[in-house]
Amino acid sequence: MSIKLNKKNLEQIESKGHKIPKYDNTSISAGIVHFGVGNFHRAHQAVYLNRLFNKGLDKNWGIVGAGVMPYDEKMREALENQDYLFSVVEQSANDNNFEVVGSIIDYLSVNDKLAIIEKLSQENIKIVSLTITEGGYFIDYSTGLFDDKNPSIIEDAKSLENPKTVFGLILAALKRRKENNIEPFTVMSCDNIPHNGVVTKNTLVGLANMIDNNFADWIKQNVAFPNGMVDRITPATTQRERDSIVNNFQVSDEVPVFCEDFIQWVLEDNFPLGRPALEKVGVEFVEDVTPYENMKIRILNGGHAVIAYISGLLDIDLSYEAMRDPLVLEYLRKVEKDEIIPNVPAVPNTNIAQYYKKIEERFSNPKIEDSIRRLCLDGTNRQPKFIIPTIADCIKNNIDFKGLALESALWCRYCYGTTESGATIEANDPNWDELHDIALKAKDNPTLWLDMKSIYGEIGMNSKFRDYFTKSLTALHTKGVRAVVQEYIAGK
Repeated sequence: MSIKLNKKNLEQIESKGHKIPKYDNTSISAGIVHFGVGNFHRAHQAVYLNRLFNKGLDKNWGIVGAGVMPYDEKMREALENQDYLFSVVEQSANDNNFEVVGSIIDYLSVNDKLAIIEKLSQENIKIVSLTITEGGYFIDYSTGLFDDKNPSIIEDAKSLENPKTVFGLILAALKRRKENNIEPFTVMSCDNIPHNGVVTKNTLVGLANMIDNNFADWIKQNVAFPNGMVDRITPATTQRERDSIVNNFQVSDEVPVFCEDFIQWVLEDNFPLGRPALEKVGVEFVEDVTPYENMKIRILNGGHAVIAYISGLLDIDLSYEAMRDPLVLEYLRKVEKDEIIPNVPAVPNTNIAQYYKKIEERFSNPKIEDSIRRLCLDGTNRQPKFIIPTIADCIKNNIDFKGLALESALWCRYCYGTTESGATIEANDPNWDELHDIALKAKDNPTLWLDMKSIYGEIGMNSKFRDYFTKSLTALHTKGVRAVVQEYIAGK
């Protein structure tokens, strides 16, 4: 018989030997509004704050969730029905650590924009944080410029009375705070984007410039946007995870989070209105996060991209299964050693070789059933951030990049829409129809793929890249994935 997760049942859950919050979440007051209450946020920022509250510290920094997309309403309803409590299961290869987290104290509906703006406008809200995915920032990543042609952005620029975007909501609240002489909150992106603070600032200022140049200047001068590096592998929750909570822990939780036992957060210390003392629970505060984010985005996220498309084409379902395939593992090792790691500058107090070794261990964790399909998702937004910059550095530093060109060809072959066995690959990108159409044409004319300027920019015009890519894609279609990757590993 399972115990329903809610506040009144916490003592009963604790009697089963499980960790519960050492605080009553009604004793926590709001200091943060967070947009995008998905699994990663709940396994990362919410966990750090839960640890801090468990120490009896900084109880004025509770999280108020806010909906971003219509589907967020389902999460809001589930959490509301559980008094905003949820379980996090940290998984190493040999152990499971179950804990109830209570650092979210409220969740505002995406359907009530006025309530969100009102909450953001309150003086006690000093940080607004975001996990809205890499594609949620209205940036053309091939140029780094704000996309002022997006229909939702254009609507918000016309009127902030009923904003369509997160940035419209934030601007509406900042405008109100400015009018009421309330200091502006800090805007903190927790998304996996290089210089996520700079990207967030560019989007917010870009939208503000479409409305009022003076307001945009005020934001530039008064609002802080710290850059941060976040890291924790957090798969999606399915019925399997919900059943696992019941079967293994005797708790009924509609929205549990399963994640690895590794967690990291490196933040620039730029919070004019103050911040929680997160350094007391393991967050590292630095003057410049750039070395850390370069290391993580290139070695870990780039590594995920390297194993993703080869595995998807070979009908491998999970990341740890991919790491058990000698071909995938050797491909990852060679690309990392020869092409990615040589382009990663030194990182303070970090041994990069050991960092990569830990990543292999993390990818291989059999408890983390991270789907290959998730790793293949949204290449349109991920490739320009995780792969293309390393290719650019290879060109600049005269380092060969056959393996990364092959990765790009594998992505194109994946978007062709069938695996090596002939199984259909279902749409797995916001721009899937366009990608699929170009991938079909690229079978006979490979460089059409590299002509996508929004993804490859000027790098797609590099003659060496075009040559490597053409040979790789042609070989993938004629020889097959295993043969082509084996040739790369053998140095042919």
